[in-house]
Amino acid sequence: MSESTLAASVRAAAERLAAAGIFDPLVDAELLAGHVQGRGRGEVQAAIVRGDAISEADAGALDALITRRAAREPLQHLTGTAPFRHLELAVGPGVFVPRPETETVAQFAIDALLMDADPAPIGVDLCTGSGAIALAMATEVPHARIHAVELSAQAHAWAARNTADAENLSLVLGDLADTLDELDGTASVVISNPPYVPDDAIPRDPEVRLHDPAMALYGGPDGLDIIRILSTRALRLLRSGGLLIIEHGELQGAQIRALLEADGWRAPTTHPDLTHRDRATTALKP
Repeated sequence: MSESTLAASVRAAAERLAAAGIFDPLVDAELLAGHVQGRGRGEVQAAIVRGDAISEADAGALDALITRRAAREPLQHLTGTAPFRHLELAVGPGVFVPRPETETVAQFAIDALLMDADPAPIGVDLCTGSGAIALAMATEVPHARIHAVELSAQAHAWAARNTADAENLSLVLGDLADTLDELDGTASVVISNPPYVPDDAIPRDPEVRLHDPAMALYGGPDGLDIIRILSTRALRLLRSGGLLIIEHGELQGAQIRALLEADGWRAPTTHPDLTHRDRATTALKP
């Protein structure tokens, strides 16, 4: 069988993905072609312009990946990686795939650590999942000491892989409610992207509904069960004036502000993401 062009293979792949309802079919097709060939997306685009061929073996490998993606297996599970800020994280079954909107939430924690007068400020990431936020804090604020907690053994394994080389980061397998007691009253920042989807609000996207772990998604009848625990735990962890940052759903800001006010937090404030949807709420420990 003779070689075909990369352009024809990518075009056919994008058409299959579009028919399957993939949001950015050409992007996914180019990324998967790059994964097969060990190239970045820009290199794939350049090869398409040049009219490069694709080998029979690579075409077969791409076809297999497109079949899985058309069945709505997450792109990141197929490539084994997910970008987050300046990082490339290892991800797969059993761990929540970090989203671009969380990159802006992490910025609140990074800015607070950078502005902290302590020569070695402490940051805590509860419900760390893949370790994305914790590793971003550890690498972008190298003088900080970062602690991360994850309850799921599967997710913890992915986080351990991602954070293994970060000397200023400590990862704990455990429940956020009763870990890191030795840090009580010392943290400058506590951040979390906790499970916040109400139990009956089943996500529409098959990638989320079928592949993200339920433990990372669902937060009780109103989605706030873990956030209630997080509020009281963070009050103990933070020093006076320390910052709490919680990622949440776009309709939960008012409920979370009320919850935090009732618990005694100061200045609870909800912040939009780049799409102007409410995405995070911050508050200060008295």
